[in-house]
Amino acid sequence: MDGSADPDRRRTPSSARVEAFSDAVFAIIITLLVLEIGRPEAGQGDLGQELLHQWPEYLAFAVSFLYIGVIWLNHHALFAGIRRVDFGLNWINLGILGTSALVPFPTGVLASALSEGTRADQQAAVVLYAIVAALMSAAWVPVFPHLHRHPDLPVDPSEARVLRAQRSRPWVGVISFGAAAILGYLFGPVFAIPLFVWMIAYHAATSEGLHANRIARLFSPSHPSHAAEDQRVDLRSESLAPDEAPTGKPTHDPENRGA
Repeated sequence: MDGSADPDRRRTPSSARVEAFSDAVFAIIITLLVLEIGRPEAGQGDLGQELLHQWPEYLAFAVSFLYIGVIWLNHHALFAGIRRVDFGLNWINLGILGTSALVPFPTGVLASALSEGTRADQQAAVVLYAIVAALMSAAWVPVFPHLHRHPDLPVDPSEARVLRAQRSRPWVGVISFGAAAILGYLFGPVFAIPLFVWMIAYHAATSEGLHANRIARLFSPSHPSHAAEDQRVDLRSESLAPDEAPTGKPTHDPENRGA
């Protein structure tokens, strides 16, 4: 390292290793989900019936697979706009991975309870699943404030205002999964599972931000006029040729944010 470098400069290594490690963890989590689908023990001629009897395991796997997949999409989109990581962001990322790694456990519990458990067992399983999912959402709460406070970490430091506007996204998950836990405990899984599906749809639509597309803008807490203004800015940006970009500001290619 150059000895003339500023000694007060923070040590912020590239995000590449963190991204690779995170991708590996998400891949392992998704692989572990399928292990919660048990092999049916059936006599001769009963295999088809036993396979159909395991439908709760298929449902639990599908919901968890989609949710983990959508969380990975959010994680991928987040780190596409981050070029460096610091100590705090590393720990926040570990919190995201740690809570995500818990998902196979409540998935198996929920599948077993729906297959063979009593109503009380099903209520307990739904509450467990909702609590783990709420913890996953809570792990994302410090992400956007941290990036807003440290503009040297994103690829484009000017995106600090945009990152700050994303702070509501994790709280939607915390509140929705909290409501699912309460409804599932009081009234049963049939009232909680729709909220699980709703959160998959929400995180899928907003995976690249609250202003990434028209559907995502529907969930933005900002005033509708602000959303319309953002749309007009996007249209102007798309119609602006690269050689017509304002002087002193490099053109921004969202496909190469991590380059």
